[in-house]
Amino acid sequence: MPSVDICFSPELLPLYKLEGRVAVVVDILRATSSIVTALASGVTHVFPVAELAECQALGRQHGCLTAGERDGRPAAGFDLGNSPFGYLDGELPVRGRALAISTTNGTHALRRSLAADAVVVGAFLNLEAVAAFAETQQKDVLVVCAGWKGQFCLEDTVFGGALASRLAQRGFDVAGSDATLAALHLWQQAQPDLHAYLLQSSHVRRLNSLEANKDFDFCLRIDEYRSVLPIWQEDRLVAR
Repeated sequence: MPSVDICFSPELLPLYKLEGRVAVVVDILRATSSIVTALASGVTHVFPVAELAECQALGRQHGCLTAGERDGRPAAGFDLGNSPFGYLDGELPVRGRALAISTTNGTHALRRSLAADAVVVGAFLNLEAVAAFAETQQKDVLVVCAGWKGQFCLEDTVFGGALASRLAQRGFDVAGSDATLAALHLWQQAQPDLHAYLLQSSHVRRLNSLEANKDFDFCLRIDEYRSVLPIWQEDRLVAR
């Protein structure tokens, strides 16, 4: 029986074995939500990178859009920041374009997870797509929470609990890890009113201070893109 485990921060990844597992990288606010939205909106593929300079270099090399964010704010000199609405508002045509993106937390977490057998991007927006993929793989799942600068993050862990809940219904073992049990308990507390529950999160309060309330509301939509699954192939993310 495959199992589900939760890594609360990329800083803890050395404690986990990635080989043989499916890694689900999650940064609800906002990198993975933005990547899912980008691919759902017609972006052809995504180059997620850790450093802003590398992101700009990829933009020049491939002629692709660039998205940069640090500390919740758009980085200077990039086409986009880290809001999913950058791919939805129509101000910048994105369909048929490639994207290079670097963010404070999410792209770092993804790059550190590449030793897994499969690496996919998870968000509330595509929760069902992630669960369905994991079921087809029948391998242990490790949810890699991007967190905030190496620290625990409530909304990413709640997503881990939501995914564990769906995978439990598909026959996965969710009782073998205290981290998974904790995430499940948080999800059970949050599920009746996810929006109100996550308003307690320090990251949410940080975003709202930057007037990103609209992003917060959008990123909590469950299964908005239930068939969109960003998956790592060679050197990029593509929609499976």
